[in-house]
Amino acid sequence: MRALAAAIFAALLLLSPLAAQAQTAADILTANRALVEKSSRQTIGPVIETLAASGDPQAAAILSAWADKGLGIRKSDGAFLLISASGAGYALTSLDGSDAGTAPKSDITELRPNAGVRGLIATALVQFQLSDPDRSQREAALTAIARDASPDHLAPLRASIPGEPDAVLRAQKQRLERLLTLRFDPDSAARVAAIESFSGDMGLDLRAALNPLVATTVMAVAGDPPAGTNIARTLRPGTDLTTDEAYALLVAAGLAPARLTRVDLKAALAANIVDGKVAGTPVASLNTPESRDRAYDALESAGRVPAAATDAEAAAAAAAHRFLAVYAEPDPAVTTAAKDLLDSIELKLATMQAADLALDALSLASIYFLAAIGLAITFGVMRVINMAHGEFIMMGAYTGYVVQQIVPNYTLSILIALPLAFAVTFAAGVAMERLVIRHLYKRPLETLLATFGISIALQQLAKNIFGTQARPLTAPSWLDGALVFNDIVGISYIRIAIFVLALVFLGVFLWLMKRTRLGLEVRAVTQNPTMAASMGINPDRINMLTFGLGSGIAGIAGVAIGLFAKVTSELGSDYIVQSFMTVVVGGVGNIWGSLAGAVMIGTLQKGIEWLNPSNTLAAQTYMILFIILFIQVRPRGIIALKGRAAGD
Repeated sequence: MRALAAAIFAALLLLSPLAAQAQTAADILTANRALVEKSSRQTIGPVIETLAASGDPQAAAILSAWADKGLGIRKSDGAFLLISASGAGYALTSLDGSDAGTAPKSDITELRPNAGVRGLIATALVQFQLSDPDRSQREAALTAIARDASPDHLAPLRASIPGEPDAVLRAQKQRLERLLTLRFDPDSAARVAAIESFSGDMGLDLRAALNPLVATTVMAVAGDPPAGTNIARTLRPGTDLTTDEAYALLVAAGLAPARLTRVDLKAALAANIVDGKVAGTPVASLNTPESRDRAYDALESAGRVPAAATDAEAAAAAAAHRFLAVYAEPDPAVTTAAKDLLDSIELKLATMQAADLALDALSLASIYFLAAIGLAITFGVMRVINMAHGEFIMMGAYTGYVVQQIVPNYTLSILIALPLAFAVTFAAGVAMERLVIRHLYKRPLETLLATFGISIALQQLAKNIFGTQARPLTAPSWLDGALVFNDIVGISYIRIAIFVLALVFLGVFLWLMKRTRLGLEVRAVTQNPTMAASMGINPDRINMLTFGLGSGIAGIAGVAIGLFAKVTSELGSDYIVQSFMTVVVGGVGNIWGSLAGAVMIGTLQKGIEWLNPSNTLAAQTYMILFIILFIQVRPRGIIALKGRAAGD
């Protein structure tokens, strides 16, 4: 009725003799002074709409001033004026924009619109803002509409599209117009067409607009639902709803009395004990729930207690009624189109999430492979359990940091740091092999303890030199940001660079092992050191070079890892466990096995983290347990090495 009254009022206002002429904002306000002074959301709407449609160039300024409490009425002559505080009074401006002097506060009635009226004014101002010459104003209007859209925004938004000179804003307006159409347009066909126009789109704003269309509420009915009810599905008590939930819906709908609680039941029975009986039943017999329910039913029939449902009655009432999940949107065509589009979006989102998870797993696998490739060489060829391998990674990262302190150009510093880190860690590896490892061959326990002690010593040395705080190893600017495919799938450029570096090392390693004399000798020593020695190969020299090569590769891996991880003395310990797992799971001494192991561990870890994102420690634990079980099935890894490893 209020909407009808407002429409009649607007029609009368527009058909009045005053409206037949070109009305100014002052004319409209003067003609409706009583409504303006006592404005409310229910009555002032037609006046605001008439002001906005008047064509007066000052209309937007007047409406804006009104919303900001900058509109007043001079008591002496009843004139509407724009007011602003000035000393002890107001500075006045006529509605046509001319100066009107000043006035004391006692002579001005300041109009103070409530929140509802300000909302109507803001809606009316949209049509001015959407066509404002200032692009930033038009953009701000679009942002405001997108944040808090209403049906009133649809018409001015549509009207502003043909005259929009900016191609980007025009596209934004057209998209926003379709989003508002699917929500607010009274024409069902237009809403369905707007929904179907978004086929293939996965935008967050689209999903936010569609979700309210398929939102449901649960209702209980005694027979057929009311006409026009848009039913999503029928719910079954005991399956889709508990009996308590179903009965609560019946009570809320006025279809059943309130549930009788155990406390109320006992209180009612105790209050109606007469001569040791309750409704003719001896108190001693009220020792079961069923007997107490029967006694209450008898009291209820006698009118001595209020009507209430027992457990059995609640179950029977729930079974006798229908429970429906009903769409809030009454139009079935709209909900069907919205649900179909959301189902399509969910399928695409699942696909995109799987792709993003695969990229994350591949990225993590490349990091593990890069960290483990050096260990694969030393462990595979020499069968030395080098617990200090992580510290070679740490040494490489600190080498990159030192180079950046000398060479401020990040790109040049990284190009210098990579070979320098290889040289530093190669020399450290050779020294370690010559001084310690060579004396402990075929003594794995002593080797493990010795290298573990060396790792602790190297960590402490790094703390003494660089301190305990993390040091920055800054990536070049061209590695900033990420390659983003959509709002779900993306990967940072640093991760891409590490992936490429891992592929480069794989290629270099294969070339070294297959095409060079050193590679031939390494393979010979790996397969059968005794036979290799009889062919003139020095296994002792090959072991030294192999250990140095594996350590040097770990140094390069440290530079790459340091670009995205914190560079501290504990950097290597974060990767040593994964490096050993990668080598063991893939197959000792086989580069392809290490690659397969890195992919398996990276995928497994990311998969477990996706299933349990709140607990990464649990993901690590589950991954280790899985690998232990895997090794029980394939003790030599995914790709077992033939030759000496097979014999061992």
